[in-house]
Amino acid sequence: MTDSLLDDVNALLDKDFGDDRILKQICRACENNEVISNYERNYVKKLAEKHLGRRKEVIQTKISVEETPIVPDADIPETPSVQKIQTFQPPSRITSYNSKNSKLMLGIGGVALVIIIAVAISFNGISDVTPTNSIPDTLSIQTDLSLYDKKDIISISGISDASGSVNLSIENKNNELVWAEQVSLKSDGRYSTLAIAGGPGWESSGTYTINIDNGVETRSISFSFTV
Repeated sequence: MTDSLLDDVNALLDKDFGDDRILKQICRACENNEVISNYERNYVKKLAEKHLGRRKEVIQTKISVEETPIVPDADIPETPSVQKIQTFQPPSRITSYNSKNSKLMLGIGGVALVIIIAVAISFNGISDVTPTNSIPDTLSIQTDLSLYDKKDIISISGISDASGSVNLSIENKNNELVWAEQVSLKSDGRYSTLAIAGGPGWESSGTYTINIDNGVETRSISFSFTV
């Protein structure tokens, strides 16, 4: 399926049909064996049917969701370099002393004192930087931006320790479902997909919420949307 999709993408790029930015992104995902969203597959399929003479196929999806209208020529925002998930990195502990100072203290005869001070500093460093009740995340979700305009493409990604797939959905400020998709996990537990900020339910500006469910636990994050 991926080879056929890649062939259609390359053919559309060669004949200059469709949006080059979206087609090149799908091409890179095929070559790197990354997850390709239903929106991207439908986008290539419709172009292939229109310009390459492909026959229409009936595709059955695992979940029934409201079809997101395809908005042509959507601007793909550049992914900022600033990561939304902050990881805690404890400061490096003192592992060595200045050799000259050590020799001086040894010459003075303060070997015992140096050892006591070193042990005290080491234990204090550990107690200061070790977080209380530190538990690694088993399910995470993030977006490339915190604010989107109408017709922007929302890049969603994260990690899940549950096998199989995760269910993603977006609700508007009135808690109405405006988008949903089931995304398969990679071998390392990562997932990624794209959604378009627009269509039914996206008529007003406000705070929108993305929910994720891996069958064991759920998470959610919010972003701002302006019409």
